[in-house]
Amino acid sequence: LFLGNGPSGICLSYLLSGYVPYFKRDSLHPHSILQRKLEEAPDVSILDQDLEYLSEGLEGRSHSPMALLFDTLLRPDTDFGGTAESVLTWWHEANRAIPHLVLGKNPPGGAWHSIEGSMITLSRGEWMGLPDLPFKDWLRQKRRGLRNDRATAEDIAQYYQHYVMKKGLQKNFRCGTVVTSVRKVTTESISNHAQKDLQEGSDSLWTFNEENMEVFKVDGFFKNVEGDKEPFSIYAENVVLATGTYDRPTWLGVKGENLSYVHHQLSALEEAVKDGSISIMSDPVLVVGAGLTAADAILFAHYCNIPVIHAFRRRVNDPGLIFNQLPKVMYPEYHKVHQMMKEQTAACSGPYECYVSLPEHHVLSFGKDKKCILQDKSGYQKVYEISMALVLTGSNPNLSFLPNNGIDLAMDCDQPVNPKRNPIDVDPFTYECTQEKGLYALGPLAGDNFVRFVQGGALAVASSLLKKANKNPP
Repeated sequence: LFLGNGPSGICLSYLLSGYVPYFKRDSLHPHSILQRKLEEAPDVSILDQDLEYLSEGLEGRSHSPMALLFDTLLRPDTDFGGTAESVLTWWHEANRAIPHLVLGKNPPGGAWHSIEGSMITLSRGEWMGLPDLPFKDWLRQKRRGLRNDRATAEDIAQYYQHYVMKKGLQKNFRCGTVVTSVRKVTTESISNHAQKDLQEGSDSLWTFNEENMEVFKVDGFFKNVEGDKEPFSIYAENVVLATGTYDRPTWLGVKGENLSYVHHQLSALEEAVKDGSISIMSDPVLVVGAGLTAADAILFAHYCNIPVIHAFRRRVNDPGLIFNQLPKVMYPEYHKVHQMMKEQTAACSGPYECYVSLPEHHVLSFGKDKKCILQDKSGYQKVYEISMALVLTGSNPNLSFLPNNGIDLAMDCDQPVNPKRNPIDVDPFTYECTQEKGLYALGPLAGDNFVRFVQGGALAVASSLLKKANKNPP
């Protein structure tokens, strides 16, 4: 049972539906040591090989050996600007499929359906693709090209839905579902009446091999056509957490942050402009944060001629600032925002109208009269009149359905789960939680924050589950 139907869940569903990757004969991988390893067992699928052995010695833009392995098999020289084809070929072996369900609130694609459609992805478009259906081939069918090698969020969301249909995975997906609880129970404690799963009129999806084994009881509800909530309970031997990190925006924790004009999502600004409540004549919009979502808000406001006050804690030239890590040629719009942040401070007016940058500032409070108090690094405080505030300082996963909000599963089990600072502690070659056997974590929850790298985790989980189900060939 997978919780989350974004790229991680889709990729894992593909691998568990009997689609098996093999090394393509006569193909040549630029990594000579990996090539030699792949040639040792060309008739054994990648899923059935020693993944730790294959991934040994690989280097790249991820700390996960599995992420690097699957990425380099799918896109051999992409980090060097190359366009070498995948060295994998895919076979459909129906007897190796493992029954599973993928639960998600949105259509297949997960949080990509919640992002404003015209937003351009940070990653190159080809890195957003899933196995055996290159994204650029799908885009070409739509008679479209990639802008600066990048795609829009709307394209990505449509591609993921198309992928699920094209690969025949839709029977495994249940959209419009919300999980409220995941708990370990013994099979002995499960009542004898048939469990209510989400497969209409089908036999139970799960059969338990032992009389008194521990399984996961997953409770939740799904919305029917009329919009009513229908509860469900499912029992599963293995549960995969792939819920991402888009659920719960980070709050500053300051006075007045719960007032109606303070928002934590970019969509609030888009809606305010659309309904006319914010316009060129309004008081400035305060944008708090120095990440890419904050930059997207500034670009949107700039395009609509909406005045902006931009407050952030870091120095403009701080190496940790994301803008200082992006190539200018590939990301001209983010470079533009960074330029504005440097050149248009309150102390030094620059060429950009309707924008003021306040580096090394933080919010002290929001007032009911739409007045916000900001403080600089020297302790100097100033009051600003604003029309609305957008606090865009990142987001955290919502794991309220797990005991203790999943904190016991984290690397540091005294702190909340955080994709960058405190991910769930998993085995690097199976992605099974070290603290809870049978529970797996994928994607940002396990520290893999880019689509191209979440797929290696799916490969690891699929390999592990096939071994558990004894569906590996001898």
